[in-house]
Amino acid sequence: MTDVTGRKILFTDVHKAELLLGTIPAPGKEEVRVRMEYTVVSGGTERANLLNLPNTVNTYPRALGYCGIGRVDALGENVGGLTLGQRVLVYHGKHSDYSVVPKGKVTPVPDGLDPVQASFTVIAAMGLGGVRKLKPELGESALVIGQGLLGCFAAQFLRLSGLCPVITADLSPVRRALSLKLGADASLDPTAPDFKKEITSLTDGRGINACVEVTGASSALPLALSCAAPLGRISLLGCTRVSDCDIDFYTQVHRPGITLIGAHNFVRPKSDSYPGYWTHQDDCRTILSLMKAGRLLVEPMISRVVKPESAPEIYNELCDSPDFPMGTVFDWN
Repeated sequence: MTDVTGRKILFTDVHKAELLLGTIPAPGKEEVRVRMEYTVVSGGTERANLLNLPNTVNTYPRALGYCGIGRVDALGENVGGLTLGQRVLVYHGKHSDYSVVPKGKVTPVPDGLDPVQASFTVIAAMGLGGVRKLKPELGESALVIGQGLLGCFAAQFLRLSGLCPVITADLSPVRRALSLKLGADASLDPTAPDFKKEITSLTDGRGINACVEVTGASSALPLALSCAAPLGRISLLGCTRVSDCDIDFYTQVHRPGITLIGAHNFVRPKSDSYPGYWTHQDDCRTILSLMKAGRLLVEPMISRVVKPESAPEIYNELCDSPDFPMGTVFDWN
């Protein structure tokens, strides 16, 4: 095995992304090198890193891109169960022609799936992890605050889990319309003066049993608490970079018995899944099965497929435009 030369997107400074050539090494022991086909932009995380927001790595250059699909290009020592040319998902790979990762970070993709749609699986798994931690039960009411990629997937998983109604909230009318297309029972503007009244009406006065907060804005937590039913649970799936809200924990959390759940993707078991906490691999396999069965919708979320050469313009848009197309995919073929 030899090193190869390939393109890769690097954040070289604040608000600056470049497509550069570099050397990608041969895989080491228990590593896999994957020739990437498609990688998906994770808007919230990548924007935060590109703008050097709090709770990100504060050095440059940075290589991002944790959601993609490709074919096995080379296998390191002690890697079994994979074959050259096999299509796999790559977790924490990079936006690049090649990704070298530990074998535990690739998941085989079954035949018959569109690779662009399947490339969203890792992001979908993060949404599923946030839903699992709620331990939702059939017939409960649900609210997802934020309808980016994670929120769109979370709402679908809540619906698949039998929650009713599944309500979503987002500032963008475009995203609210997409949410309804993906199966939400209602989608609301969280800034509307009658927002809480609408929640009360939609839940027949019960309030929200299971909420996923995925905006990453600390101001969304008081909103979630205001809608929660007694003994409700709130899964904090979005990564909060700045905290700037006040909460009366006695009246809003302690007295009504609300459970707040930290739902970062790193809070996963490494080997065996158990109720509420599944491994990354098991969640990915579940999502691929749901996609193949036509139960999980991805195609409506795909906004555009672009070439890596457009990376500087794409990331300028991510930093500057409030209407960044959330389903942006780089095509490395």
